[in-house]
Amino acid sequence: MKRIILTALSLLLSLNTLSHAHEFWLEPQNYQAEPGTAVAIELRNGQDFEGLELSWFDPRVDSASVHTQDNSIVYKGLPGDLPAMSVTVEDGLTVVSYSSNITKLTYDSWVKALRFAVEKDFPWFVAEHDARGLPREAVTEGYWRFSKTLIGGGTGQGVDEARGMPTEFVALSNPYAEPSDTFRARLLYQDAPRADVQVEVWDKADGEITKTLLRTDTDGIVTLPVQPGHSYQIDAVVLREPQSPEAQKLNVMWESLWANMTFAVPQ
Repeated sequence: MKRIILTALSLLLSLNTLSHAHEFWLEPQNYQAEPGTAVAIELRNGQDFEGLELSWFDPRVDSASVHTQDNSIVYKGLPGDLPAMSVTVEDGLTVVSYSSNITKLTYDSWVKALRFAVEKDFPWFVAEHDARGLPREAVTEGYWRFSKTLIGGGTGQGVDEARGMPTEFVALSNPYAEPSDTFRARLLYQDAPRADVQVEVWDKADGEITKTLLRTDTDGIVTLPVQPGHSYQIDAVVLREPQSPEAQKLNVMWESLWANMTFAVPQ
C-alpha cells in the first residue's frame, strides 16, 4: 500500500494544471441529512480531492439519476445551477449517479501523456501507442466520467446496485448503516468485475488529504480502511483504443472511461 501526504505545494500545482487534471466527482455539502432535507451536490473537477466547482451545463451531461431503495428518477438540472445539483433525501441510502458526454483532450507534450499513463498505471501505453503507429505529438484522448455519491438519510439503510454505466463502482458496504473500519466496493467495466487494477483513494479530514494506491482483487473488489468523520473518494480508469461511435467520430487516439465514487463515514 502506497500512501502520500499531499502538501500545500502539490495542491497548488494541481490547481495550476487543471487543464490536464481528470478526476471528476460529486461532493455533497452534507453526506448525511434528515429525511426531507435538500442536499446540495457540487460537481468538482481537479486532482487529489481539490478542484474547481462546476455549474450544471447540459452539453456536458449525458444523464444523472437519483436512486433510493424504492425507485430511481432522472435528474434534470438548470443551466448555470451552482451547486449543480440539489437532492431531497428520503430515509435510507440515496445514490446519485452522473454520466458525462465525451470530451476531447489534446496533450501539449508527450511527457504529459506519459505522466498520465504512469499515474494511472498503464505500463503498456508506450508500446501500444508505438505499435499502432501513432505520433508522439499532439496525443488526443476522448474521456468519459461515470461518478456516484452515497448519501445517508435518517437510518441510512439500503444497498447500492449497478446502475448500467460502462464502468462504475458498486458499494458493497454502507457506511451510514453498518459501522465498520473498512469499506468495500466492486469495480465494473462492461458489467464485469475488473480484477487486479489500480484504484486511487483519497481520504479527507480536518483540512488534510491523503492519497493511497490500492488494487482490486480477483473479484474486482477494493477494500479500504476508513475512519469516522472522514470523507473518501475512489477513482479508477479504463484506457482503450477508441471503441465508442463518439470517440471514433472525434478521431481521437485513445478513449478513457473514469469510474468515481464519494462517501463519508459518520462520526
